[in-house]
Amino acid sequence: MKKTFRIITLGCKVNQYESACLRAGFEGEGWAPASSGEPVDVTVVNTCIVTQAASHQSRQEIRKAIRENEKGTVAAIGCYGQAFPEDLTSIKGLRLIAGNVEKERIPHLLSSVSDEDGLLDLSAPFPPGMRFGAMNIKTFPGRSRAFLKVQDGCESFCSYCIVPFARGPYRTLPPGDVLRALENFSAEGYREVVLTGIHLGKYGIDLAGGEDLKSLLRAVAREKLPLRIRLSSLEPGEIDEDLIDMVASEAWLCRHFHIPLQSGDDGILKKMNRTYSSRTFAALVKKIHDRVPFAAIGADVMTGFPGEDHCAHSNSVALLEDLPVSYLHVFPYSPRPGTPAAEFPFPVAPDEKKKRSAGLRSLGASKRLRFFESCKDQVLEVVPEEWHAKEHGLLKGISDNYVPVIFSSPGAVQEDLLSVRIERVEKAHAIGHVVCAALPAEAGARIGGIDKSSIP
Repeated sequence: MKKTFRIITLGCKVNQYESACLRAGFEGEGWAPASSGEPVDVTVVNTCIVTQAASHQSRQEIRKAIRENEKGTVAAIGCYGQAFPEDLTSIKGLRLIAGNVEKERIPHLLSSVSDEDGLLDLSAPFPPGMRFGAMNIKTFPGRSRAFLKVQDGCESFCSYCIVPFARGPYRTLPPGDVLRALENFSAEGYREVVLTGIHLGKYGIDLAGGEDLKSLLRAVAREKLPLRIRLSSLEPGEIDEDLIDMVASEAWLCRHFHIPLQSGDDGILKKMNRTYSSRTFAALVKKIHDRVPFAAIGADVMTGFPGEDHCAHSNSVALLEDLPVSYLHVFPYSPRPGTPAAEFPFPVAPDEKKKRSAGLRSLGASKRLRFFESCKDQVLEVVPEEWHAKEHGLLKGISDNYVPVIFSSPGAVQEDLLSVRIERVEKAHAIGHVVCAALPAEAGARIGGIDKSSIP
């Protein structure tokens, strides 16, 4: 019988992509994914440490895997093993620790681990000149949208952030490899691919020839593939008028910007080592909204940073209240060992952080509902993701502007790209019906930009 494996993934889209690659690697080594509830030979926990809560959850998942599979092998890999491997060596029963340097070799390494080897600590610093680790896959099991990691590493060193230590220097997947991966996903029937990275806006900085994210997108446009592209998070200074115009005019590029704000107070932004002001952030959001009125504009917001008094917090709230943002990702500040902010004075009390986070999440919920309501009577391009109620012919999917939509379409299949008219809105999603097949990506014009009177 084949050996079995299970992968537990915590954290970001990059981790999700890498876990999918690890699955493909295990299957290539002759392993089989374990069924739910059955004993498993190897459990891999792909860890996250971006916050204290993420670190705690990573440790919990490692211990749970050891407890539930006493005779199996448990490996802790990824960011925890890269930044704080010493924290993991004390976990009894853990068999392998690896960071992000050796991650792509994990399936091969675990094929040769024996019970007599003891704990293998393969954590290692990033070598000079390290190149992008190509982890190639063609499918994302259980997903109708695919992720593609095209960039890795961060060198921004925000004062609160452990990511540069966990992910290392900038490195990029060459454009030719990106295009081949997109062609593969398209051939497998995917109709949306999310381009992701640790610092996506730095795409190409390590490549010769002046490659950058916009030149990559222009190369994608020339391929005229029958799929759409969504961009993951971009820093404020990495979104210019050319990129906004591209999103406004190209049918294959999703109307969706996710932009880290972190704080709406200039003093706190400076302490965070962020490179923009609240005014420039506000101007960018308004420019996007004016040029692409139905674009989703999401923002990351951190609350409770050391020294964030009530005035600074109020500045963040006031800025967000005034801006046409569509949703918020709210994070209470979490001190990370080894970062400058962990030593900053004037910490915010936990109860106060919790209160501020709740208020910001409430604001984000009202922003999201208002954005959904603005889409009523609009026709949106939707990629179906799963059946919401198959017996009633109801599918659930994501629109190009990031609206979760439930819609009736008895004849649709999950691989279709559909045009859905939004009829009404509920708290967590919009509801509509299919009006026609979506325009092909190479048509060049958005469904939202054509005469809707011609649509039944």
